[in-house]
Amino acid sequence: MPVLPLIAAGLLIASGSVFAAPELTIARIFASPDLSGPSLRQAELSPAGDRVTFIRAREDDRDLLDLWEYHIGEDQTRVLVAADAVVADEGELAPEEQARRERARIAGVRGIVEYRWSADGRFLIFPLAGDVYVLDLADEAPAVRQVTTGAAFDLDPQVSPDGGRVAFVRDRNLWVADLETGQARALTDDGDEVIANGLAEFIAQEEMGRSTGFWWSPDGSRIAFLRTDESAIEPTLRFEIQADRITMVEQRYPFTGTPNVSYRLGVIDLDEDTTRWIDLGEEEDIYIPRVDWLPDGERLSFQRQSRDQKTLELVIAELDGSPARTVLTETAETWINLHDDLHFLAELPAFVWSSEADGFRHLYLYDLDGQLIRQLTAGNWVVDELKGVDEELGLVYFTGSAVSPEQKHLYRQSLVTRSPENITQVSRRPGWHQVRMDAAARVYVDTFSSTQQPPQLSLHSADGERTAWLLENRIAGDHPYTDLRASHLPTEFGSLVGPHEQELRYRLIRPTDFDPNRRYPVLVHVYGGPTHRLVADRWGRRALIDQYFARKGYVVFSLDNRGIVRQGKAFQDEIHLQLGRVEVVDQMVGLDWLRRQNFVDAERIAIFGWSYGGYVSLMALAQNPDQFAAGVAVAPVTDWALYDTHYTERYLGTPQDQPEAYAQGNVLTWAGQIVDPLLLIHPMADDNVLFTHSTMLMQKLQEERIPFDLMTYPGEKHGITGTSQRVHVYEMIARFLHQHIEPASAP
Repeated sequence: MPVLPLIAAGLLIASGSVFAAPELTIARIFASPDLSGPSLRQAELSPAGDRVTFIRAREDDRDLLDLWEYHIGEDQTRVLVAADAVVADEGELAPEEQARRERARIAGVRGIVEYRWSADGRFLIFPLAGDVYVLDLADEAPAVRQVTTGAAFDLDPQVSPDGGRVAFVRDRNLWVADLETGQARALTDDGDEVIANGLAEFIAQEEMGRSTGFWWSPDGSRIAFLRTDESAIEPTLRFEIQADRITMVEQRYPFTGTPNVSYRLGVIDLDEDTTRWIDLGEEEDIYIPRVDWLPDGERLSFQRQSRDQKTLELVIAELDGSPARTVLTETAETWINLHDDLHFLAELPAFVWSSEADGFRHLYLYDLDGQLIRQLTAGNWVVDELKGVDEELGLVYFTGSAVSPEQKHLYRQSLVTRSPENITQVSRRPGWHQVRMDAAARVYVDTFSSTQQPPQLSLHSADGERTAWLLENRIAGDHPYTDLRASHLPTEFGSLVGPHEQELRYRLIRPTDFDPNRRYPVLVHVYGGPTHRLVADRWGRRALIDQYFARKGYVVFSLDNRGIVRQGKAFQDEIHLQLGRVEVVDQMVGLDWLRRQNFVDAERIAIFGWSYGGYVSLMALAQNPDQFAAGVAVAPVTDWALYDTHYTERYLGTPQDQPEAYAQGNVLTWAGQIVDPLLLIHPMADDNVLFTHSTMLMQKLQEERIPFDLMTYPGEKHGITGTSQRVHVYEMIARFLHQHIEPASAP
């Protein structure tokens, strides 16, 4: 046998790592370029329908965002505005902007983080470094022009429908500026430390899904705005612990059971320079979650939610001085979920509305007196969101879960249907479709992903036919994930039977080179909170983290317990007055199922969660001692009395009325029973789940002489957005899990 081939073979064996698939590491998941491909946000069709705009991250800096467009006629994708070409250094953000980005979960990014179109399609407007900028697309060579300037930080710029003016919030007052001249004037003057005009309050941003506090009328002659007064909320000191200092922040945080802001709803006539105040009713302790103009611009609607959230009213106010009319009232014994599914028809005196009255969220058509014309959709599935109405063709478009709770699709229905159960599916590929339609509901932009495909952006006609790729993001060639694609592990979906015959959906990833005759450790990745599903056929950084742990030898398992959205209101209502108990019962159903699987090592099952998931992890450990090999809780709620009004009272009522529900839902009530190894992690400047949640738990565990591991992050907020810190979090978790449940290969 020749010698040289043997030597060559030996070299190939010795250097096998050269030809092996690259390793997926935690550091690589958070590095640039993003493994998911270009990061895309806020894809929108222009009002003229000639282009699609979106925000995209840099390949070499995943946290720096620019404004892009796909020009339909030219079939070209290009940068419209590079953020650092406009402002080289944004400097420090104003506290209100820092808070707003934290509420929107975009605290870790910079550059152009949002933009808006003018209704006529001429202007694109965006805030940057506290000033307002506009791109005038009517110019032969479009260029960015600065509209506002000065030391003040301008927030939430919105262009008037006629394209002539921009309104924004400055120093907690509402302002307006002429887009041509930049001349600005204040529309309100009483904004101070407790009064805010046009600025969405903390509760609105964090819990109600409302990020603005003012609304242009359809013709641009008026602005409706909310004036909020925080004076009834007692100021408290929150400590933000930085690496080199401790900052004391005075915050009017609406702890559950304590006062909220009070509202006034005003309408400013810009030409007459007058303000008319709308009657909000006799009860002052309410929420105003939504405000919408009717198409004629002479009537304004607002939604009025009771403090206990068991009543939601749709009210229409006439601007001629006539009394406001309550046209629709929703009630529930538990709570009413808010939505954005209100659309007033322009050609008929009617509106489309969604309701969970029949047990699942569906669409209804009402006249302006609140009389039901017809139910538009029906079935044991939910409408997620109304996406568009084509009045000319009599069609309504919406996303929903008719295929399954883990998929989201676009559907359509006739406005004159006699068969609400018979809907038409528009989107085609299995997975998760995030859709934005044009105003006429004839075209839509689809941001699609699945557990096998990172986000893609495409343009479609209303029948679902793809007309153009805006960003195909195919994993091939120089895509950042190409070399890792071959080792990507499939996600399995299934269901278990809950304690009362409910369907509990789960997802599971088996380890690399899975051998059914081996027994593997399991990482139960949990969230469990009512507003978000983990079991979804979609891509995301969280899915990449799960891929990492599966490649390290873990079975990764997630189960969506009772209380979670997209499986009907009865499925959610199970957690009413039962937080921290129902979720754990269902998670233990998942644990029991795992233990019965031949490929699972029943002695090596760990549980991990962040935020609400951290809360469920702690409650599972405390209520079921000696059932887990280890647990990890990041930024967990421990005592609901420390959380805010709108979220907590929705599920638990107030501490005054429901002391037993708060006691049983308190981690500290159960913490003395924790015996399994615990890693507790919390950011030290968290303004959502305050650091106090974890310090109280630390003290309780110390009093009970219960050992635990601890990691804290100076200066970090709830999401721990610093890249190095995020890597450190997950590397810490990986080491802890390896120490306690010994995966097949080292992390």
